[in-house]
Amino acid sequence: MGVEVWPQGIRDNYEMHEWRHASAILHADFKSEFDDIVEVLQGFRLLRSQVSAAGKNKSPISAGIDSVFYGKGWVETSFDTKIVVDDVPSETPTHKVDCYKNKVAFEIEWNNKDPFFDRDLNNFRLLFDLRVISVGVILTRCDNLQEIFNALDKGSSYGNSTTHMSKLIPRIQGGGGGGCPILVFGISKQLYVED
Repeated sequence: MGVEVWPQGIRDNYEMHEWRHASAILHADFKSEFDDIVEVLQGFRLLRSQVSAAGKNKSPISAGIDSVFYGKGWVETSFDTKIVVDDVPSETPTHKVDCYKNKVAFEIEWNNKDPFFDRDLNNFRLLFDLRVISVGVILTRCDNLQEIFNALDKGSSYGNSTTHMSKLIPRIQGGGGGGCPILVFGISKQLYVED
């Protein structure tokens, strides 16, 4: 059981990659969270107005996806973690997870600098090793969206050093997520809507 557990509409509209049986784990052990992800992804459309909007701290695209997850009980969260050796604690702070629910971490990397992928993967690795999460999910953009950005004269805002699929995959293949089961969705051109 792999990516075929996801509805055909998701497989048609998102580029998908998984490691360590992430889809099977989500589908079998975290069915409610799996269903939430299905509903959020099926309802998402990439609107021209959002792509064209001026840059801010958080894009309307990321904020919109976050808000749908928050409406389903997911929360942005960080974890107070430390390692204790011979009664001496060493703080090991984690970065906030965009959306978290019942041991599933979901990160949205729409248009950040690509080192944010390293941060996310390291966070997944640490939280998995500490048995805080069972699966890490990243939503980013497919490389082929660059054609749309260029056509809208936004190409320079979505440059090569920002988060997109070809910047993520080598990091995961290189072991960036450690033993954590990871699932990646790439937003494709099929989701683009002229509004």
